[in-house]
Amino acid sequence: MPVPIDTQWIFLIQNNFVIIAVVNLSESIIFLPDIPGFGKQPVTQLAQEKSPRPTQAAVLLRCFSYLRPYWKAVVGVYAAMVVIDLIAMVNPQLIRWAIDEGINSQKPVNLTWAVSGLLLLVLIKGVLTFLEGKWTETASQNVAYDLRNALQRKITDLSFSFHDKAQAGDLLSRAIQDVERIRFLTGRAVFRIIESIFLMLITSVVMIWMDPRLGLLAMLSIPFLVFQSVRFGRVYRPLSLKIQKQMSVLTTRVEQNLRGARVIKTFAQESAEIERFNNENQLWMDLSAKATRLQTNNMPLLLMIANIGSVGILLYGGYLVMQGGLSLGELVAFTTYVAQLVSPVRFLGMVLPAITIAASSAERVFEILDTIPEVYDDPAAPDLAMSAGEVCFENVSFAYGRHAGVLKEISFTAQPYQVVALLGPTGSGKTSVINLIPRFYDPTDGRITIDGTDIQAVSLNSLRSQIGMVLQETTLFAATVRENITFGRPDASREEIEQAARDAQAHEFIMQMADGYDTKVGERGVTLSGGQKQRLAIARALLLNPRILILDDAMSSVDSETEHLIQLALDRVMHGRTTFVIAHRMSTVHNADLILVMDKGRIVARGRHEELLSTSSLYSNIYHQQLKPRDALL
Repeated sequence: MPVPIDTQWIFLIQNNFVIIAVVNLSESIIFLPDIPGFGKQPVTQLAQEKSPRPTQAAVLLRCFSYLRPYWKAVVGVYAAMVVIDLIAMVNPQLIRWAIDEGINSQKPVNLTWAVSGLLLLVLIKGVLTFLEGKWTETASQNVAYDLRNALQRKITDLSFSFHDKAQAGDLLSRAIQDVERIRFLTGRAVFRIIESIFLMLITSVVMIWMDPRLGLLAMLSIPFLVFQSVRFGRVYRPLSLKIQKQMSVLTTRVEQNLRGARVIKTFAQESAEIERFNNENQLWMDLSAKATRLQTNNMPLLLMIANIGSVGILLYGGYLVMQGGLSLGELVAFTTYVAQLVSPVRFLGMVLPAITIAASSAERVFEILDTIPEVYDDPAAPDLAMSAGEVCFENVSFAYGRHAGVLKEISFTAQPYQVVALLGPTGSGKTSVINLIPRFYDPTDGRITIDGTDIQAVSLNSLRSQIGMVLQETTLFAATVRENITFGRPDASREEIEQAARDAQAHEFIMQMADGYDTKVGERGVTLSGGQKQRLAIARALLLNPRILILDDAMSSVDSETEHLIQLALDRVMHGRTTFVIAHRMSTVHNADLILVMDKGRIVARGRHEELLSTSSLYSNIYHQQLKPRDALL
């Protein structure tokens, strides 16, 4: 089997055999050998738990790889840098010539030529500095653009199991703040590092060429500067990673407070939430203060080491001038070179901490990009050609991560066009069953087929595009009513949109809004009632014209009159579709062709309503103690 270039080999142990999996990190594709049962293992955990923490050098090199598409701008930047640094080597020589051959020799022509040369070099340096800055920003901004797009694609593609554990504030921090630090790293930061090193090298060469004694004296401080910089980086990197993580905690806290503002005010918890945020903010401040102290100590130490070398040059060079071993112009040129040698050291002291922070940020970004989804597409998977819509569970078991089994050996067949109701106590596994049908998760054992085809053998997009879902927790976007209904089918016509709204009993209240279908519903639909939001969600699902319809307590937030109207509409739209309903109403179980009674992850009874009333004590108890009393209140 051919293997893509951008891959990693992962060695996994399965049933005492070593198995090799090839992971394409850029496309989140896994190529697994055809070994029965292997695909059911939690690949994400197996792959990631074996991965050691990358070195800082490896992280930085990976950041720089994102500059590859913009190599022309990068080449331009470093070509301009070389010319600018060479100009920096010429300037002191012109100053030396102006002093020795112009001022001291009383030759105005030489002084004029030297000054003219300096002015010309200043103009050239100005133009090149402008181009250098422009190209640097162009390349680094494009890196940030690519990384944010990659993060968005990855976060969107990752399985539900990832989002079950991820925090929105943390992901926002990585996508915005951490990516911005990588942008700085691939732009100004790395450029300053390379420029400083290059300038130090050529300056040292020129100084040794001018006077080996003074040149070697000036270079004595360099090993001490390098040692201090490396020592600082080793201490600062883990601290900067802690600061980044704490910033994610702060971002998450702010995001949760904004999202739960109504709940906070309802329970009068403003003071408590302020205190919680203050505690997290204090921890971030303490870490930041410690980082500031390290930087505050590091910079003066670097400058002190560099300036001691400058003082030594001035003292020794002054004696040489007085003894006639060095001209005044040469001493001025030498002190200019020493100043140029100190300048890169100052840049290194400022930029190295930023690079350490950026490396920590990059590590957090790549952690997301390298996450292998537990639910993945086979690159050669065909589209699902759904015909009748028969859904079959064959000895399906499932567990969330390392938790105990949620579903245990579930087997049933939903015949085409049947309405299947799932009933059972809280935590019995009803929602887990319906989550497996569109492959939000994959079973840990067994298989699920639609019209005889294993759903893990077809593309995810073709599977989910033929399944309409109305979840228990209704999610609407801060957009218009029309955009929310057409979320799954942006190309739907006006007539199709309105028909779906009518089928969901939503058209009437939509037309009573100020702008009708163009009315903005606010973030998460806060301007709508629970019943209105649920009817919009039903319209959104119906617009897909799905072969399989899944209703997870789709009418939990509507009154009895609205439920009756929706039920009449659903009776029509369910015709010709296989429908799964999590039952919380009498009408649901009465109309179901098959009722699955679940308890502790198993199907303990199955059949129609009348049959189960006499054969299943659990069903009878739920029906008489929960469904009938609940409906009587409506």
